[in-house]
Amino acid sequence: MRYPAFIESDFEFPEFHRVRMNFSRQAIADVAEAVHRELDALLPASGIRPGDRVAVGVGSRGIDQLEIIVRTVCARLRQAGARPAIIPAMGSHGGATAEGQAAVLQRLNVTEASCDAPVVSSMAVEQIGTVFGEVPVYFSRDALAMEHSIAINRIKPHTKFIGPAESGILKMLCVGLGKHCGAIAYHTWALKHGFFALGQAMGQAIAAAANFRFGLAVVENAFDRTLAVAGVPAARLLEEETRLNALAKAHLPRLPFRELDILVVGQIGKEISGAGMDPNVTGRAFDLMESDFSEILNAKRVAVLNLSARTGGNAIGLGNADIITEKVFQSLDYEATLINALTSLSLHKAFIPVRMPNDRKAIQACFTTIGPIPAAEVRAVVIRDTLHLSEFWASRALREEIDRIPTAEIVATAPLSFDASGDLRLPAA
Repeated sequence: MRYPAFIESDFEFPEFHRVRMNFSRQAIADVAEAVHRELDALLPASGIRPGDRVAVGVGSRGIDQLEIIVRTVCARLRQAGARPAIIPAMGSHGGATAEGQAAVLQRLNVTEASCDAPVVSSMAVEQIGTVFGEVPVYFSRDALAMEHSIAINRIKPHTKFIGPAESGILKMLCVGLGKHCGAIAYHTWALKHGFFALGQAMGQAIAAAANFRFGLAVVENAFDRTLAVAGVPAARLLEEETRLNALAKAHLPRLPFRELDILVVGQIGKEISGAGMDPNVTGRAFDLMESDFSEILNAKRVAVLNLSARTGGNAIGLGNADIITEKVFQSLDYEATLINALTSLSLHKAFIPVRMPNDRKAIQACFTTIGPIPAAEVRAVVIRDTLHLSEFWASRALREEIDRIPTAEIVATAPLSFDASGDLRLPAA
């Protein structure tokens, strides 16, 4: 393919600093013990009795020690005499098919073999109510066929809206355990009633009308390690999620800048963020009714270099970039991406950006399409992904600003390096 001369020609990138952020490393030493403690407090009032079947809703997120958490929950339920079964709770993920969602859990090592509980996967739902007089509320038929259901999910800031409670148990109830029908209903009607208001209403309706007993919420620190595990009784969903959402926001890793010329994202993926790359980090969110994240970060150009291995080709979020590599384009499963985008009504997130042949040319295109700014003055940052921000690479134009940040330290300085294929080799310490 032919490119303009400023892309075809060689380009001299400025030196980059490897920056380490000294985020809090507070974390739970024994996650299994924390899960046991919370379940011991929840089970006596849950109504779960020996012989009862319990649907354990598990989503598609790459939660820290997810396999251990699910295995521990299933073991504790069996200890109480109950019979747990794992239900995929992930709306349109996995291509919105029963087989695809079971495969997502398998990639997360949540299987019958690893958790000693069957995985029951189907997309069948039943309508169990209506909210706001017009919005249908759905719930997994497999879960309703059992005596009880519970949900395991991470509490974190949402990628579409900002509110008291964002991504967590409430969302899993109406979108995840509502399956594809629930996900469509939520995202469609949220454009009329608002994402937070509708999620709250649908989640609380499910808690009241279905067999939902409690949630097990996980909050992670800036290093995506488990900071807190909390049992969330059905009767206190909103109160507990509001508290935990505030904790999650306090520990959410962010870049210490508000204005950048260039942000290069090493990889995006569903296990990294529901939006592929988190707008709470990138500042990029473009779709209908989405909150404005640009005050967090405003980057003139965003490039994405790779899809994660675990995303299974789902490239949702690539449309929030300006430039992608040919690797991203060739790796994407457009059907899975499109189903995710259409279900969430986030059409822009499936747009195909400008494609460049490799990492070098993608980053070069960022530098050469922002106007007449000398390379030495370009404010550029390279990150691994939007989950891992404890270390990143910043161009020398950001040096003075970095020196003024108490929690930041420069640990190395080197030019950007690329292999023979033009793939980026990040500077080593």
